[in-house]
Amino acid sequence: MTTALLQTTYFGPIQWYQKLYRYDHSMIEQYDSFQKQTYRNRCMIATANGTQVLTVPVEHSSQSFVPNSQLVKDLHISDHNQWRRVHWNALQSAYSESPFFEYYADDLYPFFEQKYDFLVDFNEAIRQKVCELIDIHPNVEYTTKYQPSALNPQPSTLTDFRDVINAKHPQPDEGFTPKEYWQVFQHKHGFLPNLSILDLLFNMGPESVFFL
Repeated sequence: MTTALLQTTYFGPIQWYQKLYRYDHSMIEQYDSFQKQTYRNRCMIATANGTQVLTVPVEHSSQSFVPNSQLVKDLHISDHNQWRRVHWNALQSAYSESPFFEYYADDLYPFFEQKYDFLVDFNEAIRQKVCELIDIHPNVEYTTKYQPSALNPQPSTLTDFRDVINAKHPQPDEGFTPKEYWQVFQHKHGFLPNLSILDLLFNMGPESVFFL
């Protein structure tokens, strides 16, 4: 059985969902230290002005004095700046002309209305819904302790993608080649690869699974 080791993600990129689909088993790390500007709490969408980053604000524990020392599993979501409304408005603006935005809007809007305490719980609820909409059924579990770095000995069936699927500094991934599909603003910016799974879903709908 092959296993993919992944970070938690907020409407993660297509590459992340590809691993869920192609691997027999996926483990999502929740005992790693939170780092800014990662897919843990951000996603990237295509807009009329190009790529836009949507970030979920988080609250750091008052007991966490060392930078990047707070565990992801303990991270609380902040209500700062009405981000839920901002994100939903951004999605409406970017994808209202896409073929499937209205088709999936009722399924996805609750994530921008309901409040979740913990980032990991929020991301997991999103993952379950997205997998349902794409019609994939991955075998997923969460780590119960921190998994060693890929530099340390690993079972031959486990592949560590925690640093490979990286928002700022992605590493080579021989198993992933972005497949081009139609995008709303492709005529302006060309094809933008490996955006949030939402970009694929809104543009390709039920055919999304064929691009994983």
